[in-house]
Amino acid sequence: MQHLLRPPTLAAFTAALLFISAIFSTSNAQNITRILEKHPEFSTFNHYLTLTHLALEINTRTTITVCAVDNSAMTNLLAKHPSISTIKNILSLHVLLDYFGAKKLHQITNGTALAATLYQATGSAPGSSGFVNITDLRGGKVGFGAEDNNGALPALYVKSVEEIPYNISVIQISQILPSPAAEAPTPAPSQQNLTAIMSVHGCKIFGDTLSAFHEAYSTFTDNIDGGLTVFCPVDNAFKAFLPKFKNLTAAGKLALLEFHGVPVYQTIAMLKSNNGLMNTLATDGAEKYDFSVQNDGDQITLKTKAVTAKVTDTIIDDVPLAIYAINKVLLPEELFKGKAPSPSPAPAPAPAADAPEAHKKKKKKKVADAPEPADSPAESPEDAADDTGDDSDGAVRFDGIVVTVLSLVFGFLML
Repeated sequence: MQHLLRPPTLAAFTAALLFISAIFSTSNAQNITRILEKHPEFSTFNHYLTLTHLALEINTRTTITVCAVDNSAMTNLLAKHPSISTIKNILSLHVLLDYFGAKKLHQITNGTALAATLYQATGSAPGSSGFVNITDLRGGKVGFGAEDNNGALPALYVKSVEEIPYNISVIQISQILPSPAAEAPTPAPSQQNLTAIMSVHGCKIFGDTLSAFHEAYSTFTDNIDGGLTVFCPVDNAFKAFLPKFKNLTAAGKLALLEFHGVPVYQTIAMLKSNNGLMNTLATDGAEKYDFSVQNDGDQITLKTKAVTAKVTDTIIDDVPLAIYAINKVLLPEELFKGKAPSPSPAPAPAPAADAPEAHKKKKKKKVADAPEPADSPAESPEDAADDTGDDSDGAVRFDGIVVTVLSLVFGFLML
């Protein structure tokens, strides 16, 4: 009997090892900061990748090439005293969304390639300015140039720093890539018009409501310079919610608006890596008015006990301000934790006076009044607050399945 159990147990053990290996290989993905730390000549470039949060963006992506420049090239850039937002745009132009190792650079089809960059992916690059032209030149040289630089190739390939095929390639180029679009001055964060930005990206109703509440709007703008992330409900979601919003007290309206702001700058990569509770502008000393960030694949969800919302679009990501569109209004449990009232049962119509049944009932012995029906189960807060019709039950069931699978795997390991 015992020998019959060995094959499935061995198979399960092997599967468990493969499963755990996959987990470790995922968790130990490339880390651009650690790669560049081994090369002191790139310390300034490495520092600004961290300061602009581009390092986190790089670490969450696969099939990527980082065109690093040495400290001397970074000194030339910093001598122009660009803002941190401009530095982010310039450095994001040096992150190619494709893999270019030393061998591939000298074997480019037709001798030239146009690579999209992280600058293009942010949506901040006008037109095709977020692309980089890579050309295999004569004499073994490879030139690099921003697409909006009149076809010039001012930077040359110097060497390969580190390659992890076909995940990440870190190469050195001779200088910063000139780009009029990336180098354009950006307004100071505090000068950003939040409601104007929201209005042109499908969140006009929320933006108009926010601007109508001076105290809430001031709280948002006062936090921009120190870092601010805003989750902005799209127009359809906030329009459907307006009747409930109007029924809130003045303090409740203020808290709900501030609940959609986080006093920390968060990129998409940071949101994906920092799951868990997140304080908001409405959070008080008792640590109330917070929500949970949770990922389901590439989908970022924001959860309270009253609603689950999804991040649907990046409206702006410009250090230190990020604004994301969400498909539902975030409902703090402090304001929406009550049960939905159950409708009272309608009274039965009285029988007509001349109806024969009425005379019969009068002759019958009076019976005790029947007990009133128990209240029907109240609608759950999430169902009551769901204005867009989304259902998050699938995510909950998925979490349960993951826990069960992990339990089974480690159970087999103990055999």
